[in-house]
Amino acid sequence: MSFSVTEIENGKTIELSLTGKLSSEAYEEFVPVIEAQIAAHGKVRMLVVMHDFHGWDASALWADTKFAMKHFKDIERLAIVGETKWEKGMATFCKPFTTASIKYFDHAKIDDARAWLQESA
Repeated sequence: MSFSVTEIENGKTIELSLTGKLSSEAYEEFVPVIEAQIAAHGKVRMLVVMHDFHGWDASALWADTKFAMKHFKDIERLAIVGETKWEKGMATFCKPFTTASIKYFDHAKIDDARAWLQESA
């Protein structure tokens, strides 16, 4: 599992790149970065890029659920970029867990995802 977190627009937009299988240890590292941006900016916009992504282990899935419940209203827009059909389904799966506008983009359209995040609401 590898990940990276990049802050854009002074932290108002966050890019999270995920590769491999997500673990709870990864959540322990990147969630505080995201929460700091939420604390500083209120609502944030997120780009989640999945490359060769293999899902979550059980503890990571629980950590993801807790994060979603805690930050239900803190994410304004969520762009999901992926490579497979099940990753496309993530956009639908996430809807009950957030008030964010959510949109899926194929990995070849990552620039479109970034542009959509920057559009006015």
